[in-house]
Amino acid sequence: MISVDFDDTLIPWVARLNLEFTYLSNKKFREQHINLSKEQWIVLKYLNQQDGLTQNDLAFITHRDKTSMTRLINNMEKKGYIRREICEQDRRINHIFIKKSGRDILYQTVPIMTELIRMMQDGVSSDIIEETIKTLKKVQINLKQISEQTHIET
Repeated sequence: MISVDFDDTLIPWVARLNLEFTYLSNKKFREQHINLSKEQWIVLKYLNQQDGLTQNDLAFITHRDKTSMTRLINNMEKKGYIRREICEQDRRINHIFIKKSGRDILYQTVPIMTELIRMMQDGVSSDIIEETIKTLKKVQINLKQISEQTHIET
């Protein structure tokens, strides 16, 4: 017998929110004839804040594995949103830079993302949002501590 009802934990709800937001943001981009995904938008957002991040840094920041980050970077490079430069000191390292077209599309999509977030959080007070974020950060710390342990006691 299972003692915990999985649906009464944070995990499926956070996952559902992410999936629904990804679907809606991608749909809004398509409706505006914008050739961008939510994942690509996030990469552009980080590069706009700190241009020249390494591919590994982007993978870490966005919680992606190296393979999926490589695929994402390749697609964004083909679209002309970013450029990749190989590090002269260590040829295994790629630095990623946002191009003007990437910055332009990011600025074009910020109002779309801002409005989606506003609508998503409609009717939820800023205090509740702040407390929820604080709670999720604590859960993330707990998960990191668990993953650093060699085994989970049952």
